[in-house]
Amino acid sequence: MKRIPLISLLFGSTVAAATPLQQDSSVDSSTIEVINVSADFQQQTLNEIPQSIAILDAEAIEQRNAEHLQGVLNAVANVNFSGGTSTARFIQIRGIGERSQFVDAVNPSVGLLIDGIDYSGLGAAASLFDIGKVEVFRGPQSGRFGVNALAGMIVLDSETPTEMTTGEFMLSAANYDEYRGGLAIGGNLGALGNARFSVSKFANDGFTENTFLQRDDTEKRDELAVRFGLESELTDDWRLNSYLHHINTDNGYDAFSLENNRETLSDEPGTDALQSTAVRLVATYGALDDSEIQLSVSQLNADSEYSFDEDWTYVGIAPGWEYSSFDAYFRDRDDTTLEARWRSTEPANLFGYETEWTAGVYYYRKQEQLVRDYFNWDLGQPSIFESEQDRNHWAIYGELIQQLDKRWSLLTGLRLEQYDTDYQDSNAVNEQPNDTMVGGTLSLRYQYAPMSYWYTTLSRGYKAGGVNGEALGRAKDQQLQEIEDYLLERATFKPEILWNLESGVKWMSPSQGLSAQVSLFYNQRDDVQLKSWVNRDQSFVGFLENAAEGTNYGLEAEIDWRITDNLTAFSSLGWLETEIDGFTTEDGQDMSGRDQAHAPQYQANVGLRGQLSEHWEWSVQGDFKDSFYFSNSHNQQAESSALLHAQLSYIWQNWQISLWGRNLTDEETEIRGFYFGNDPRDEYVTETYLQYGEPRRYGITAHYRF
Repeated sequence: MKRIPLISLLFGSTVAAATPLQQDSSVDSSTIEVINVSADFQQQTLNEIPQSIAILDAEAIEQRNAEHLQGVLNAVANVNFSGGTSTARFIQIRGIGERSQFVDAVNPSVGLLIDGIDYSGLGAAASLFDIGKVEVFRGPQSGRFGVNALAGMIVLDSETPTEMTTGEFMLSAANYDEYRGGLAIGGNLGALGNARFSVSKFANDGFTENTFLQRDDTEKRDELAVRFGLESELTDDWRLNSYLHHINTDNGYDAFSLENNRETLSDEPGTDALQSTAVRLVATYGALDDSEIQLSVSQLNADSEYSFDEDWTYVGIAPGWEYSSFDAYFRDRDDTTLEARWRSTEPANLFGYETEWTAGVYYYRKQEQLVRDYFNWDLGQPSIFESEQDRNHWAIYGELIQQLDKRWSLLTGLRLEQYDTDYQDSNAVNEQPNDTMVGGTLSLRYQYAPMSYWYTTLSRGYKAGGVNGEALGRAKDQQLQEIEDYLLERATFKPEILWNLESGVKWMSPSQGLSAQVSLFYNQRDDVQLKSWVNRDQSFVGFLENAAEGTNYGLEAEIDWRITDNLTAFSSLGWLETEIDGFTTEDGQDMSGRDQAHAPQYQANVGLRGQLSEHWEWSVQGDFKDSFYFSNSHNQQAESSALLHAQLSYIWQNWQISLWGRNLTDEETEIRGFYFGNDPRDEYVTETYLQYGEPRRYGITAHYRF
C-alpha cells in the first residue's frame, strides 16, 4: 500500500507551492481568469468556496467537442459514469452513485441541475450546446441542494442573456454518420428584457452492428434540445428570470453482445427515449436594505422509454435451449419544486462579525408512474406491471459566512428535511416509508495570500430510503420460493448518511501563470444503500439493501499553468480508496473489505493547449482511469484505460473551423459489465458481458459567432 507516502508527498508539494505565493505583495489577476460559482448561495469565486469543485467552461467543452455531459466527465478527477443506457445517465462521484434503474424508483446520489431545474436521474437531457459552464461539486452537498446530492451535484448553466445581440451557429460532421447542428441567439427584446434562445440537433448511427438484422443503426442517437432564457425587470424592485426547456431524444439501445464485441444478434433491439418539458420562474425582490428575497417555482414533466431484447439473440440460435423475451419500461415523471430564499446582499454584523447569511424553505414533489411490459416467467406469459410512487419533501435551511478577522472566516450551514412516500403497484404492494434527515456544513477558511486559501470542512449528506417493490411483488414467484423470506425482509431500505472531512488549498499566482486546488477527503458512509440481485433461471430480481458502512478517502488536484503566452498545461488528478463493510450477497459471498463498485483507484486528465499563430489553435489531452469493479454483487472488473484526444482549429474573423479526434488510439473502454449466463449455445454458462464506450472518433466542426 502507498497511501501514507502519497499523502506525505502531497502535503510536501502543497507547502512548497504555497510558500512563494505568500511573497507576492501585489497580484494582477488579469492573466488568470477568476471564476465565479453560480450554484452557491452567495456569490463567491471558485477559490473562496471551501470545498472541492471542478469547473469546465465553454472552451474546455469545445476542446473535447463534447455534445453531451458524458463527453466531459472523464476530464474531472474522481468522477465516473456507467453505461447500460445510450448516454450517461448514472454518475458516480468519489465512488458513490447509482449504476442502473429497472423496476424500482431510484434516489440519485449525484444530482443534476440545468438552469436550476432538477434533472436528477435524467442524464439524457444534459446536452451541452450553448452551455456556458459545467460545475461539479464533489462530496456531500445536501446542506445546499437537499436529497439528491449525497455524493455531489453537477450543475449546467446556459449562456447568459445579454443586452447586445449575440449568437452562434454551429455545424459538425463525424464518422459513424454523425451530424450535429446548433443555433443560439440572444439580445434585448424591449420591455420583455434580455433573452437567449438555443436549439440543437444531434444524430449518429451508434457504434454497434446488428449482424442478424444486418443494420448498423440499432444504437442510433437522435436528440433535440431547445432552451430559452429571459431576464426581465418588472419594476424597480422586482426582476424575473424565466427558463423554458424541451428535450426530445429517440435513441436506440442494443449494447450487449454474446461475443463481447460490437456485433449484436438481437432480433428486437431496444429504445432509450426521453421527452421532457420544464419551466422555471425566479422572482427576486431587491427593495430591502442589504438583502433580497428570491421566490422560485419549477415544473418538469418527463416521459421515458427504456427497453431491450432481454435474450440478446434471435429465435433459432439454439433450439431447445434458447428463450425469447423483450423488456420495456415506460415512465411518466412529474416534478414540482417551490422555494423561498432570503439572503444578504451586503455583510451584516452578527455576534460581532461581518456575516453573509442565507435562509430558506423548500418543497419538492416527485410523482413517478411506471408501466412495465415484459414476459413473466413465473406465469409463462406476457405481463404488465404498473406502479406509482408519490414522494413529498419539505426542508428548511440556513447558512452563515462569518469573517472572523482579515484572514480567517467560518462557514456554517444546516438543512432539516422531511420526506414521506406513498408507493403502490399492481402486485398489491402498498408502502409508506418516511423519515427526517439532517445535513449541513462546517468550514474554516484561511486566506494566506491574495486569491489563495486553505480550508477544512466537515459536511454531512443524506439520501432518502425507499421501497423494494419488485422484491416484495416477486417474493411468491414459484422460481423464487426458496428465498421468499429473504426478499420479504428487504421490503424497504433506510436512508443513507455520508460524513465528509475534507482539507485543501486553493491558490492563484498570476505572476507565475499558475492556479491550482488540492483537496484531501475522508468519507464515512452509514447504512450504505447497495444494489443486489437474485438470479434464478430467467428470473432476475433487483433490490436495494443497507450495508453496515463504507469508507471512501483520497485526493483531488486541479492545476492550470500558463507556461508561455501561447502554451498552457492543465491537469485534473484523482486518487480514491474505497471499502465495503458488512455486506453479504444472496448467494453467500461476503464482500466486506472489497472496493466499492465503479470506484477506480486513480483517474487523470492531463493536456496542453496553445496557439501556433494568430489564426491557429490546438489542444491535446489524455484521460487515464484505473480498473474498477462493475458491481457490488460480483467481482468482475473493467480494465484500466488511456484515451487520447486532440483538436486543431483555424480562426478567422467570426469563423472557427476545427478538426478533432477522440480516443485516437481506438482503445476498447468498458463502461458496464454483467455477470450471469445468457448464451444458450453453451447452456447458459456464467460469463462476463461488457458494454463498451465510444471507439475512435474524428470529425470537423464549424462555428460562426456574432
